[in-house]
Amino acid sequence: MNISSWSFALAVFFMGCATYGTRLCGYWLLRNVTIGGRWKAAMDAVPPAILTAVIAPQLFLQGTAELVGGAVSLTAALLRLPLLAVIAAGVATVTILRQFS
Repeated sequence: MNISSWSFALAVFFMGCATYGTRLCGYWLLRNVTIGGRWKAAMDAVPPAILTAVIAPQLFLQGTAELVGGAVSLTAALLRLPLLAVIAAGVATVTILRQFS
């Protein structure tokens, strides 16, 4: 299958429009609503839950290097290191372990 650069660019453009559109709709629908209490706590929990759902399968299904890299990243995050340091620690761990396995 050959994908032209125009079709790829159009697909990326329309996916961006769809993403931006859903964000705008969310702001538009909730512009006059005050969110507090349990509803706010539930909404604050959505981004970490989605991120976990995307990353966890990759950690557990790829191999030992990825699992250890995830543990190192989690430890760095729990130590409240900056995000760049957390990412760098995880990537460095996976890279080093892949070289030796």
